Amino acid sequence: MKTRITELLGVQYPIIQGGMAWVAEHHLAAAVSAAGGFGLIGGANAPGEVVRDEIRKARELTDKPFGVNVMLMSPHADDVAKVVVEEGIKVVTTGAGNPEKYMDMWKAAGVKVIPVVASVALARRMERYGADAVVAEGCESGGHIGEQTTMTLVPQVVDAVEIPVIAAGGVGDGRGIAAAFMLGAEAVQIGTRFVVSKEAVVHENYKQRIIKAKDIDSAVTGRSHGHPVRCLRNQMTREYAKLEAEGKSFEELEYLTLGALRRAVQEGDVTAGTVMAGQIAGMISKEQTCMEMIEEMMAQATKLLGRD
Repeated sequence: MKTRITELLGVQYPIIQGGMAWVAEHHLAAAVSAAGGFGLIGGANAPGEVVRDEIRKARELTDKPFGVNVMLMSPHADDVAKVVVEEGIKVVTTGAGNPEKYMDMWKAAGVKVIPVVASVALARRMERYGADAVVAEGCESGGHIGEQTTMTLVPQVVDAVEIPVIAAGGVGDGRGIAAAFMLGAEAVQIGTRFVVSKEAVVHENYKQRIIKAKDIDSAVTGRSHGHPVRCLRNQMTREYAKLEAEGKSFEELEYLTLGALRRAVQEGDVTAGTVMAGQIAGMISKEQTCMEMIEEMMAQATKLLGRD
């Protein structure tokens, strides 16, 4: 299935793995790329040298192209942005902010820049500043979210920009891929389903929490202070909602979640930790290899789109 995105990234399938903090490390990125998709190493809050190490380890596992997701709110974003260039990474996605300050450096180094956007206005701005594509991410996705749904955001962004659009949020099978293409997207970004892949170095408790999730198990915290985050309901989300309703400050609420994602992903604390996952968690019922997931999704999508 050739699109402008598969050509841009040099991949077989129009599937990009989300750059999820604490989840998107070298094993997962390499496995997705080796299976014909496009893997991403999530920079998250990691220092530049940690990201450099992850890049080098991924290269030991695959000779296929992969990229790095730079979280712009990270205190180490400047260092990570430089490491990307020094290590010869050719594709960067960005989240949690505006990457304009790094655009000249990346463009001079031949890096393709794909910002994640949650609005038409930001998509247009990113195109003006030289972005090669954008990821239009709807509020169905896990982690930090905007307000628009994928169904409404993607076609509006497609209509607003000339560069190719990647759909994210609520995509977990071939039906979601086909739907995204019907909305005008030329690729999809998938996070939650890859969390339960066999190659993902994630605590079994975290994987099982996603696999056992029901359709209504997703909750959004932080709307009152403008930093909404989607995760699966547990003791932490209930406590957060209670404090939020009492009007506690952003700082007090943030203290509650300090280190909570790492605890869930690495230590398996799915009670007091933050179990970030999208609304598609209720659709996921088994652990598979990245290859099995991608081949299954693509077979379903190509059949639905009449391309088989």
